[in-house]
Amino acid sequence: MPREARIYVAGHRGLVGSAIVRKLEAEGYENLVVRTSAELDLRDQQAVADFFRQEKPEYVFLAAAKVGGIVANNTYPAEFIHDNLMIQTNVIHQSWLNGVKRLLFLGSTCIYPKMAPQPIKEEYLLTGPLEPTNEPYAIAKIAGIKMCQAYNRQYGTRFLAAMPTNLYGPNDNFDLESSHVLPALMRKFYDAKVKGEDKVVIWGTGSPLREFLHVDDLADASIFLLNLPEDVFSSLLTDHSSQALINVGSGEEISIKELALAIKGVVGFAGDLAFDASKPDGTPRKLSDVSRLHGLGWKHEVRLIEGLRETYQWYLVK
Repeated sequence: MPREARIYVAGHRGLVGSAIVRKLEAEGYENLVVRTSAELDLRDQQAVADFFRQEKPEYVFLAAAKVGGIVANNTYPAEFIHDNLMIQTNVIHQSWLNGVKRLLFLGSTCIYPKMAPQPIKEEYLLTGPLEPTNEPYAIAKIAGIKMCQAYNRQYGTRFLAAMPTNLYGPNDNFDLESSHVLPALMRKFYDAKVKGEDKVVIWGTGSPLREFLHVDDLADASIFLLNLPEDVFSSLLTDHSSQALINVGSGEEISIKELALAIKGVVGFAGDLAFDASKPDGTPRKLSDVSRLHGLGWKHEVRLIEGLRETYQWYLVK
């Protein structure tokens, strides 16, 4: 992407979009196009068509989405499938109509089967049942991947789907009803510390294994992917084992119990942990195979404990 390229970052106020904007600006990209959801409802087909026709972006980072943890996914399944389908359909379709050179569609590794072999390779997509608690969201994201593949095949577009593992960092959502596990734990420990409570109750058994990636690393990987040489980028779109799909992660995992203990230490909470086994654990293990991305020359830089400290400091002053 030339430094003067017109780049649209959809979802620039979210966890992922804001990190991509920070990274682009740090690397000297100044011709960025952004809109808040109040200025542009990406679920509105005509509004998105008008926006693309007027702004004519050359590159698109599609980071806009309705996201949330287990509670939010269980409570609002209709919104999770409807809103995400509408957002990605409108943006991907208009990107084709308006000649976007490259697009990066961002999803999540929850697209893979609940009991997929570990670590999860890109070719495991659609090989088994999904985790029920986030199935509507996952199905929407799978549709986005397949849309990128279909448009590439029929229209010759250059649309790539990147599936990040569990993310965290500045601008994360710390609301206990709708957040993911890491920020939810950080909020719980902080609240318990402030209130002087003697224990924190954590959903599930603490045994599931999870992989985490700092959002600044995802932003770096996203720009790295859209800047790949043409022959390498083309190979990602045509490789039969992945077909325009690539995992983005750390390749490292930690149990929820170990994560909770690490966050407890970062926050400085002195009480105990209590695990509520009556609550769902979700997928028992979810480690992404990032060998394809490593083979391209990219690897994450932010260590988990350093990222937790930085995220907590951001939370304290936000």
